[in-house]
Amino acid sequence: RSEVLRLVLWCKSHSLALNIKKTKELIIDSRKCKAEPLPLYINGDCVERVHSFKFLGTYISDNLTWSVHTMATAKKAQQRLHFLRLLKKSGLGETLLVTFYHFTIKSILAYNHQLLSF
Repeated sequence: RSEVLRLVLWCKSHSLALNIKKTKELIIDSRKCKAEPLPLYINGDCVERVHSFKFLGTYISDNLTWSVHTMATAKKAQQRLHFLRLLKKSGLGETLLVTFYHFTIKSILAYNHQLLSF
């Protein structure tokens, strides 16, 4: 909590404002007996505590697994796959279908794949 206070003071000294509505608290704790931490307040406003959040296109969860990110990525790719099927039914040529796949589906699946290999 002292680091958060230092961050708040640093932001004030550099004329920066923290947007509390966009600020999230994610607690990573692998202990079996977890004590409920006190709420985090910045400038009198309570910071929302979350179990996962999206950072630069990647979901990070409090248990440090990739299940939330994998499910979100699969859902997004599945939605685009539906559009690919509709385009195929409408008689679009194979070259355009492959191009659509590369730009809308493969790019989703390939994004951050190095990160997920850990």
